[in-house]
Amino acid sequence: MCDYSLMTVPNRLAQQNEELELHRFPTGSLGLASPQDLKRAANPPVPIRKSFWCTLKDFFNPPATVPVPAVCIPPGARLQLRDIPVRLQHDLGVCPVEEVTFTQLTAAVNTYRDAVRFANGRSVRLQELREGQHVRVLDLSLAEELDLDRLRQERNEFANRSW
Repeated sequence: MCDYSLMTVPNRLAQQNEELELHRFPTGSLGLASPQDLKRAANPPVPIRKSFWCTLKDFFNPPATVPVPAVCIPPGARLQLRDIPVRLQHDLGVCPVEEVTFTQLTAAVNTYRDAVRFANGRSVRLQELREGQHVRVLDLSLAEELDLDRLRQERNEFANRSW
């Protein structure tokens, strides 16, 4: 799934064997994104030379930019986490490349809940990993069945919240 902090960001479901990267979204939260989407956002098309009036019009009405969508992973999916920082390797007793299971630590609202669980039983939230971390989606077939009623309730709580 995608953390509560990414609900305002366009998102999509992950695909099997997809390469992903940990990215800091405009909300300030870390989440998964496609490297192709990140590259497209970092290198927008080169604008063609325009007349003075077109340039002035674009200044007051800038062209819409396509935001980078967050890639959501269902709980229970198997992932390969690469380039694990040395500090985390020592703290968690893991190697630089590990197979992990995507999980949610809690169902509480307004808390970061997305995490990965290592084979040794240790879990770490995505927010504790580093930006640029490489992830490969190995298997989505082991994903837990989604509790649609709970998801609807969480979504309604989010929608009814007065900011």
